[in-house]
This record gives sequence, C-alpha cells and structure tokens, in this order.
Amino acid sequence: MTNIVKNYRRVLEVISSLNCELEYKSNVGRKQKMSDLEVVALSLTSEFMSIDSENSLFKQIDNIVIPNLIERSQFNKRRRKLFHLSEEVRTKLAAHFLEFEDYFIVDSMPLEICKFSRHNRIKICKDDFETAPSKGFCASQNSWFYGYKLHGICSVTGVFHSLDITKAEVHDIHFLKNIKQQVSDCVVLGDRGYVSETIQLDLFQSANIKLETPKRRNQKNFKPQPYIFRRSRKRIETLFSQLCDQFLIRRNYAKSFEGFKTRILAKITALTLVQYINKFIFDRPINNIKNQLI
Repeated sequence: MTNIVKNYRRVLEVISSLNCELEYKSNVGRKQKMSDLEVVALSLTSEFMSIDSENSLFKQIDNIVIPNLIERSQFNKRRRKLFHLSEEVRTKLAAHFLEFEDYFIVDSMPLEICKFSRHNRIKICKDDFETAPSKGFCASQNSWFYGYKLHGICSVTGVFHSLDITKAEVHDIHFLKNIKQQVSDCVVLGDRGYVSETIQLDLFQSANIKLETPKRRNQKNFKPQPYIFRRSRKRIETLFSQLCDQFLIRRNYAKSFEGFKTRILAKITALTLVQYINKFIFDRPINNIKNQLI
C-alpha cells in the first residue's frame, strides 16, 4: 500500500509539471473530491504496478492513505471521460524524446477480447457496429484471433510516437495512409506486411517519408535488408512484449469499446511515463521499466 501511494504522488508530480490544458471538465458525481489530474495519475500508477482491475486497486488503498479518494464506480466513469487528457499527457511526455528523431518503426499487434472459440456468443464491445470487434489473422503466430489490432509508430530509442486501434480484419497497410498527417521528412521501417509500391510512392511525394521494408524473395531485384534496419525493427517488438508482460495489455476486463480503448491508452501512457522518469529524473536507461518510481 505504501508503494502505491508513493508511486501515485510521484506520477502526480510529473504530470502536473506538464501543464496540460483541461479541455474537458468532468462533472460525474455530486462533488469532485479528486481533480482530473489526480484521477489520471491514479490510473497510470495502477497500470505501472500491473494492477489492471479497479476492484483489486481499491482493495489495496483506502481513504486513510488518499484522503480525497473517490468511489470505484465514479473513478471508472471519470477515467473513461478523461481519455483525451490521458492522450495529451502521453503526447507531451513523448515530445521530450521525439523532437529530433528522423527514424521511426511501424508495426501492429493483435488485441484479443476473448478466445476465438467464444467469438460467436460474446457480447463485449458490440454496442456499435463501427467499433465492434472482428476476426483477424496473426501471421507471426499463425493463428486466428477475435478483437482488434493495435498499430503503433515508435522511435529507434523505443518511445511511441502515435497509435491507433482498428478492427482485426483491417490490413496493416491501411494504417500507413494516415501517418502522413502525423510524421514527415523521416524514414519509416516496417516488415513485409507493409510492402506496397503505391503507398511507398504516395508517402514520399506527400510527406517526404521514405518507407523501408524488406523485399520478398520472389520480387525483382531482391536484396536483403541492411542489418542495421533489421536490428532496429526489433525495438517495437520489444515494446509490445513489455506491454504484454508488465502492463498486461492482452488481459481484457472492459465491457464496452470506450472502456477498452481507455485501458489500452492508460497502459501505453504509463509506459511512456516510466521512460520519462527514467531519463529526466533518475538518468538511467529509459527502457528499464521494472524499476520503482520512488
């Protein structure tokens, strides 16, 4: 319990220094005992400590250690309402790392919401057709899954630049159509799932983005991708592994898409926060994410 409170105060101190503008003022409940930043800080603290269940979190803390603690149901509602504030916190934290970056890595990972054998009778996240989950195929695991895909662009040092969640059936190549509004004048490294001469030419002409992907062996003028590119691409795979291991990104307790995307963003924001604290407070390697914040 002591570590939770100390980590919470450290997180609150860091995100308060970012001077985020609160575009949304939440009005859930009769009176705001906790500020919006305090709700976000508690959410990030629980995700960092691998406590991804509100029931488990509130069993470990009480009103004595956090005097202005709100009820669990109110915390859950306000956390969903503060989705855009969490994204602003993540963006400002990442901006400290990405100012002079000109090499990025793109990849995707499957996000199951249930086992594939149960997908016909599941009702999770099916309130709206536009955001409903779907069936998809994961080539790296050679298996079908039911849920969503997490698409991400990260720097060579391992900091996420931008993210998106799509249905599982959406091909990776379609994510590249949107990145020209997010990055420009850079090199983007991808795997064979992003091979497309049309997209490659469009990115170069519209945003001066050079897309580097390994060629397939049956393509003309086949040459192996340089070793430095193959090695650098593993960085985003390491980030996905960290999200699965410490932040439990593949464990789903959400019943709606709003809750699902809020949990995913909280986990990635917590990862970026730990990287920020490692570099700018303790001056240690940014990807040593299992160190204590206190």
